Amino acid sequence: MESQQVRHVAPSEHRRYVQEVLVAKGVSKENAAVISHCLLQADLRGVDTHGANRIPSYIERIRNNILDPAAHPELKQVTPVVAQVDGKNGFGFVAANLGMQRAIEMAQEFGIGMVSVKHSNHYGMAAWIVQKAIDAGMMALVFTNSSPAQPAWGGREKRMGVSPIACGAPGHIESRPFILDMAPSVVARGKIYKALRRGETIPSGWALDKEGKPTTDPARALEGVMLPMAGPKGSALSIMMDVFSGVFSGSAFAGHVGGPYDFTKPADVGHFFVAIKPDLFMSISDFRSRMQYLYDRVTTGERMEGVDQIYFPGEIELINKEKRMAEGIPFTEAEIATMNKEAEAVGVPLMKFNQKNSV
Repeated sequence: MESQQVRHVAPSEHRRYVQEVLVAKGVSKENAAVISHCLLQADLRGVDTHGANRIPSYIERIRNNILDPAAHPELKQVTPVVAQVDGKNGFGFVAANLGMQRAIEMAQEFGIGMVSVKHSNHYGMAAWIVQKAIDAGMMALVFTNSSPAQPAWGGREKRMGVSPIACGAPGHIESRPFILDMAPSVVARGKIYKALRRGETIPSGWALDKEGKPTTDPARALEGVMLPMAGPKGSALSIMMDVFSGVFSGSAFAGHVGGPYDFTKPADVGHFFVAIKPDLFMSISDFRSRMQYLYDRVTTGERMEGVDQIYFPGEIELINKEKRMAEGIPFTEAEIATMNKEAEAVGVPLMKFNQKNSV
């Protein structure tokens, strides 16, 4: 397959593009700033499946009146350490930002804070929510449910989501925290959409087609099902996400969440957040020292053949961020063209990129 040219977009231009397109579609400047920050963090960390490329699908949901761009989430305090956010069918980023902020505030006062979010939408890369807690000096658990994409183990029908499970904790140094953000499927479904968008095939073992047969065609994979990682273990994790995020919150669950590319109904996604003070049982300096010892033990062990370096969870993404902050964010020309159609449609300046390209 012929390689596509890649262009690089400066982080400031990425932020400008996202904000202006969203504001033009009825999103408040305050909420657009939150959303642009989250999408930028995904693209900087190399999670290209959850960055600015999602803008066309979000705008299509607005056009079809199944996502309210002007919605503002509503917070209800349930107990001193528990709150719930009603996303009001607005952007998931905004509801999640409010939810984690409240969880942090409760944890700062009481040591722990828990927030359930209902009637929300896709909130992109879960790691940005974990990072928000870490920036406030907190540990975090971040769950969500999602539209059906994989079967329960042993089945072949889409019944469960490939909802990411994420968690994190501050490290000894701010630049190297612990951040885990993973889907219970072999890969995130966004990678299938990315391959389809770029005209690429996918590896065998990622998905089955609608007839239950292995496929390397992303279009056929999206008609079929994602495969859970580690068989029944990945399947059970997806069910856990549905229990804590969907059943518990009062949002859709059991395969009834609307998909980000299903433009016929609201998503009604549920989320679940916990923020925890890391110095509840010891001083923060002792906690950070213990995290450093864990980091050293993980990354300095004997390496298997062919491995040059052992990384801590989240470390590769932080290295990507450092590189992309300096060099810009890579997009194929086709991806930029698709995003710029949205800019043209709402009358804002097109996304600019540098002329130096790579293949």
